Amino acid sequence: MEKANTCGLARTKSEQLVEALKSPLSSESMGVVMEHGGATPSRKSSRRMTGASPGRSGGGKITHIRKSRSAQLKFELDEVSSGAALSRASSASLGMSFSFTGFTLPPDEIADSKPFSDDDIPEDIEAGADKPKFQTEPTLPIYLKFREVSYKVVIRGMTSTEEKEILNGISGCVSPGEVLALMGPSGSGKTTLLNLLGGRLSQPTVCGSITYNDQPYSKFLKSRIGFVTQDDVLFPHLTVKETLTYAALLRLPKTTTKEQKEKRALDVIHELGLERCQDTMIGGSFVRGVSGGERKRVCIGNEIIINPSLLFLDEPTSGLDSTTASRTVQMLQKIAEAGKTVVTTIHQPSSRLFHKFDKLILLGKGSLLYFGKASDAMLYFQSIGCSPLIAMNPAEFLLDLANGNINDVSVPSELEDKVQMGNSTTETRNGKPSPALVHEYLVEAYETRVAEIEKKKLMDPIPLDEEVKTKVSSPKRQWGATWSEQYSILFWRGIKERRHDYFSWLRITQVLSTAIILGLLWWQSDATTPKGLQDQAGLLFFIAVFWGFFPVFTAIFTFPQERAMLNKERAADMYRLSAYFLARTTSDLPLDLILPVLFLLVVYFMAGLRVSASPFFLSILTVFLCIVAAQGLGLAIGATLMDLKRATTLASVTVMTFMLAGGFFVKRVPVFISWIRYMSFNYHTYKLLLKVQYEHITPSVNGMRIDSGWTEVAALIAMVFGYRFLAYLSLRWMKLQ
Repeated sequence: MEKANTCGLARTKSEQLVEALKSPLSSESMGVVMEHGGATPSRKSSRRMTGASPGRSGGGKITHIRKSRSAQLKFELDEVSSGAALSRASSASLGMSFSFTGFTLPPDEIADSKPFSDDDIPEDIEAGADKPKFQTEPTLPIYLKFREVSYKVVIRGMTSTEEKEILNGISGCVSPGEVLALMGPSGSGKTTLLNLLGGRLSQPTVCGSITYNDQPYSKFLKSRIGFVTQDDVLFPHLTVKETLTYAALLRLPKTTTKEQKEKRALDVIHELGLERCQDTMIGGSFVRGVSGGERKRVCIGNEIIINPSLLFLDEPTSGLDSTTASRTVQMLQKIAEAGKTVVTTIHQPSSRLFHKFDKLILLGKGSLLYFGKASDAMLYFQSIGCSPLIAMNPAEFLLDLANGNINDVSVPSELEDKVQMGNSTTETRNGKPSPALVHEYLVEAYETRVAEIEKKKLMDPIPLDEEVKTKVSSPKRQWGATWSEQYSILFWRGIKERRHDYFSWLRITQVLSTAIILGLLWWQSDATTPKGLQDQAGLLFFIAVFWGFFPVFTAIFTFPQERAMLNKERAADMYRLSAYFLARTTSDLPLDLILPVLFLLVVYFMAGLRVSASPFFLSILTVFLCIVAAQGLGLAIGATLMDLKRATTLASVTVMTFMLAGGFFVKRVPVFISWIRYMSFNYHTYKLLLKVQYEHITPSVNGMRIDSGWTEVAALIAMVFGYRFLAYLSLRWMKLQ
């Protein structure tokens, strides 16, 4: 801890020394200010890409300057310490004005403290201390370039159709080893641009070009891209370790063994500092779990676990405190230093975080206001006459400009002339230019001064072999597991996730209380008399209705609630849709069988139904067949509509119609509508239950003929598969967003 404080003091003093020596500056010392100064630091100006895993390179002149300045600082410290009367403690008593007088560091501490490094941000309290850097595994380097990217959406109203421009001619590039930040006010198009670059929006609606190693987007890139969404889309009942382990099993290459995949998950947990919470559930709205910072790190871990070449993040620091945000951005630095290309949107970073980015894109109303090195942004806006009049965070200053707010900002002479020459509509109340006029000026300034230079840089050849370039153009997808492995992994993940819901005390209480009430109402009923037989038939019909109604309204929520997760995982090619669908529908079956068995154990013997092993187990099988068929209907309605309100409305009408046509309320149904009863699982379940209980007593009950029952079984089996096939087709046609 003391060493960390020493580093911080050394950095503060080194910055003061640079300020003290500012006049007159030679070209070399100006380079030091640009490299290490407080206003415009450039963290990786000496970085050079080498091979597949680029890192920092020593870099000749700047390295020499850095060493000479460190030596000069040491010389100054030793000189002033020789005649000093104050100790380090007395230096601290001077408050926040850290004077060099009396401040002494041992030579070995000066060597270890890296006084000119800006990477010594304190570790996140949640993450623990001294975590190792990210594994520098070989990865395919990808150079991302985009030219004149425009995007429009069509807004359809009641009477008219309108096109709204979201992005207008955005150009830029980012290389392996760099972090590109997309900044701008809300509604400026940051997330849209990020989705376009990550291949998450349909390409036909995009104008311009987006290339990866000079190649267009291909399905192969899905296995090379990590995409962290703004919302933390995770299963709430899985632990951190389970979440990352399932991601590793599904996404890592087939050539990797199961043990290696599980080890990779543990390595990521260690790298992200999640050991303390690895056995804690993720949590959600109604489930307590990990903290917000830990949840965000789990989302990042889900993506970096595949060692991606490209990593996209949508506002990874939103909702986090400053320490956790610092830790997150420092993590992005380490990921980039391992040879990966990182692109992130950022809302309003602190000045410390702002200086961590290599490149910056500033957007305003969908237009490009600046693209270039983040360290040169302030110099650029000063060159066009926009300078802060007070000390402020560079990010805050840039966002004010992007919003057209020039309070506490010097007004360029060109804008003043326009205000004086223009009419009153171009002015605000205080005589300042309107936000629209400021936006127009900034767009025009960038187009005339910088745009052409940056566009020419985009034409520079990429320093990669043609063979490496063409690797990204492969149209073949790369699955991390075989179909059977995907099914098995998703099956067990589904059981682990949903067992909490199925065996919640609320659901168990609901089923058992209903069973007890039914058992008391039909207590030891006698089927030997006509009246008793009619009463028991009513109980059997209620069982058919209850276990037809209950599963439908449970299954309706399945796909609408998991839509975000399905979109996220399918966009990353984690599994085939068929494997997911089959695993999702079959993993419910073992759980669905337990509650009906408990229900019938209570009702069957309390109501005095036919006491024999064969009728009891046939009744359970009939109810189970009804549940699976009703579930299929719920899945089909939910997958087709993907809207809970509309799905619930349609299901209510459908279930009510099936209940009325079930053969208990109406005996003589008109011919033109009698076909509905054959689509009703209530009708077929009711007939099967009557056959099981009364085939040895009477050939018909309440006018309903008891036959062999094979027709009803075939009808229910057809519903089981037919409704599910309709649900699968609906998911297949659903657009991933």
